[in-house]
Amino acid sequence: MEVLVVGAGVVGLAVARALALRGHEVVVAEAAEAIGTGVSARNSEVIHGGMYYPAGSLRAKHCVAGARMLYRLCASHGIGHRACGKLIVATTDAEAGTIAAIRDRGVENGVEGLELLDAAQARRLEPNISCTAALLSPQTGIVDSHGLMLALQGELEDRGGAIALHTPVTGLARKAGRWVATFGGATAGEYPCDAVVNAASLDAQTLAAHTDGYPAERVPRRVLARGNYFGFTGKAAFGRLIYPAPVEGGLGTHLTLDLAGRMRFGPDVEWIDAIDYRVDPSRGDAFYAAIRRYWPGLPDGSLVADYAGIRPKLTGPGEPAADFRVDGPAEHGLPGLVHLFGIESPGLTASLSLAEDVADRLAA
Repeated sequence: MEVLVVGAGVVGLAVARALALRGHEVVVAEAAEAIGTGVSARNSEVIHGGMYYPAGSLRAKHCVAGARMLYRLCASHGIGHRACGKLIVATTDAEAGTIAAIRDRGVENGVEGLELLDAAQARRLEPNISCTAALLSPQTGIVDSHGLMLALQGELEDRGGAIALHTPVTGLARKAGRWVATFGGATAGEYPCDAVVNAASLDAQTLAAHTDGYPAERVPRRVLARGNYFGFTGKAAFGRLIYPAPVEGGLGTHLTLDLAGRMRFGPDVEWIDAIDYRVDPSRGDAFYAAIRRYWPGLPDGSLVADYAGIRPKLTGPGEPAADFRVDGPAEHGLPGLVHLFGIESPGLTASLSLAEDVADRLAA
């Protein structure tokens, strides 16, 4: 089967690899000049455990399974990663109840090693922390996301797959029992194939709306939430990731580490109307206040505006978080077509498991 995957972020590359490993001929079309320049390049690079998401949801299923698959792939392919662990911290009695509920949900989802700690136990692990209680997730980690994408690209190409950069796909049509993709760029044209996977992330709804025969009412609205990050200029004060209790729209302004041990904070949640990656340095004031709830020792003047990412959400302020949406032939009735919508966090962690799900749907 000849398959076109639209989008060379981590999810698109994982899907392409999974299909190539099953013996299919795969081409990935990417509008940008390189792989992984969008959502996949602007996140926390965290391997999530899977304790936040409702039992039975696609986010829970693919996060838990995907984390295990990702650790195995990193180990076998020499991809930079570290299972550094994470503390989710409570600073009030109400938040203590929240993290206890997160623990219970994680256990139901099959997350391993979760442990509730009191304040003294948390401080023994991280002496600079301030909290009333904490949840330890020892399996949470960090990964070199670009190294991961290069490994996925390498396996795809080893199996005969290809990536076409500077190739924006503008529409899909059925002709003579096959899909025909229209693409722009310097050498605009058409590409016929047996199946298409829309992994275009922020542009997924646009392509879905330009898919002949795909019902307009099935195209979900796109809601954009910018997440700003600030870097820390001093020496790292923590050895684990530190997350507050979740907030509306995200997991709170948390502390993450890169593989060199440098600390950064974010993302916050900023609802926006158009794609714009600029970071407003004045948002740092709110960062100081949020971070000092669990790290009162954060020095003045130690945060610098770093970068921003944009989450491709399906719901907005005041609405319950939506699940991943995988719309395949069983859902919409069109053969050989899968649209992926709302693949935000934990999309990186879930990518390998999600890829197998997509491949299974095309094979059904």
